[in-house]
Amino acid sequence: MAKKADSLINSSTSAEITLSLIKRIAPGEKEFFVSDTAVTGFAIRVRTTGAMTYLVIYRFGSGREAPTRRYTIGSTKKVTPDEARRVAKTVLAQVVQGGDPAKEKSADRASPTFDTLKDDYLRTVDAKQKSATYKLYARWLNIASETLGRKKAKDVATGEIEKLHVSLKDKPITANRVLSTVSSMYTWGMDTKAIPKIENPASGIKKYPEDNRERYLTSEELGRLGDAIREAETDGIPWDPDPEKKIKHAPKSENRRIKIDQFSAAAIRLFILTGARRGEILKLKWSNVDLQRGLLFLDDSKTRKKTIILNGPAQLILTELPKVGPYVVPGEPKVLDGGKIQHRPRSDLKRPWHHVRKRAGLDASADDPKLRVRIHDLRHTHASVGVEANLSLQIIGKLLGHTQMKTTERYAHLADDPKRHASDLIGSKIVDAMGDRPRRENVHSLRPGKS
Repeated sequence: MAKKADSLINSSTSAEITLSLIKRIAPGEKEFFVSDTAVTGFAIRVRTTGAMTYLVIYRFGSGREAPTRRYTIGSTKKVTPDEARRVAKTVLAQVVQGGDPAKEKSADRASPTFDTLKDDYLRTVDAKQKSATYKLYARWLNIASETLGRKKAKDVATGEIEKLHVSLKDKPITANRVLSTVSSMYTWGMDTKAIPKIENPASGIKKYPEDNRERYLTSEELGRLGDAIREAETDGIPWDPDPEKKIKHAPKSENRRIKIDQFSAAAIRLFILTGARRGEILKLKWSNVDLQRGLLFLDDSKTRKKTIILNGPAQLILTELPKVGPYVVPGEPKVLDGGKIQHRPRSDLKRPWHHVRKRAGLDASADDPKLRVRIHDLRHTHASVGVEANLSLQIIGKLLGHTQMKTTERYAHLADDPKRHASDLIGSKIVDAMGDRPRRENVHSLRPGKS
């Protein structure tokens, strides 16, 4: 007859948990626990399948009403009793100090990965921001996901974000956008309680310097641009065959002309006359145009609903423009099944703008790449003309549809500045003292109309 100490254990009991004890445990008809007599709260859970795991059972709080918690340590096949007992003591010490290890472990397990947080954040961006914004955010966050995607979002360290930022050093603007978007994602995550309150791992990282390129056309450049547009829509812009390419039947020089359509010419003029964004003009519908009151009512601009005031020249352009379908600047219509015509806006002005810009001498230059003028620079030029006409930044901001004054302040340096007056006064006194005052006829005003 076997000794009682060596009998199988298949129901709840208390005993010192050792390797020899574990060998005697067998699964019962239902789940049961073997509690350790050496450390109160330390136990083995035995499932009906025979699987056994170490765990700590404790009450969080005081009194009989305090909830019971179970903290799982690991399988008896992977952890020895002594190792498990040491972990149990550490867990119980945390409980004594007011901690709740089981809840913390559960929260950690449920904590989202970087990829999960990214997907949740982008769903919010998609619902509340414009589609273009969503696409940009998705692009930048996907770059970060390549290295951080599987990590728990709360465990991503600042050093890892810094390493990612440095890896993109060859594309500094992209690197900075990735950094800013990751930072925004973490701020959103903490605000919505998707992740616990932590120090934003993307904060405190120095960004790469950016050349905030803002190009303003001078009066002389505006004149050249106007000439180029008129030539392009009438006679056409002359072109020469590429000497490096063999062209068998090149047209005669008098026939080598590139013409742009009236809608492209109108769009370029409207960009600079209204200060509107590219999409605001290209997607403009005649139903949004009120020529009688001189207004454009935009349903979906970058800043949502927006009203653009049409000046006299802009009104004249729209008045003389023929209506071909619902869009002011029509694109190539699409023929649907059944022969139905789907009208579409023009997607871009790359070709006409390329030819006009080149003819006006505003294209890229190997000596000065900043010479190239973008369509968006026409919006900047519209604002700069207003500032130099002594219009307030507040008025300029309203005309451009800025929702934040900070955006308009980029044009502040174009306005008359007290520092300029102070510098002129100091310079005047210095040249008087030195006897070097220049003759008036040799002084050229930097701003037309300013004396």
